[in-house]
Amino acid sequence: MDGTDVSNRDRAELLAAIAVAGRRHYAAYALFNQALANRLGLHPTDLQCVSLLDLEPEPLSTGEIAKLLGLTSGSATRLVDRLEEAGLVTRVPDPRDRRKALVSLATQRGAEINTAWASPGGAFTEALQDFGDDELAVIERYLRRTTEVGNEQARRLSTP
Repeated sequence: MDGTDVSNRDRAELLAAIAVAGRRHYAAYALFNQALANRLGLHPTDLQCVSLLDLEPEPLSTGEIAKLLGLTSGSATRLVDRLEEAGLVTRVPDPRDRRKALVSLATQRGAEINTAWASPGGAFTEALQDFGDDELAVIERYLRRTTEVGNEQARRLSTP
């Protein structure tokens, strides 16, 4: 914790402080994402795609990847082409629709990505040790909710 006495701050001050901290967090995470992508020789969007594919229980179509990343279908196709060429994903025909391909993470470079993520992932986990279980539950709920809001706002901003 940063030692700030919450009892002396009113709700407006707390909301303003969260807004500032959130903007700084997003900027820091963008810098981190760029640095990790550079380390792996990837574009930041490619790294985000790999990261999100890792979270999905099933392979995704290129169209689903486009929606997930806010890309056009053409951009998503080029992204998957780059990832396939780099040995990060594989494509297999969709058994339900032969016109589509399903994309999943390839295992060839998985160890390299896990190694690159190990140190920063450990640092992020260490930062969470400063919080109690109740606080961690609030952080997790906040992240889920702000992810929903971020996705909603991205869709809103992308709609002409």
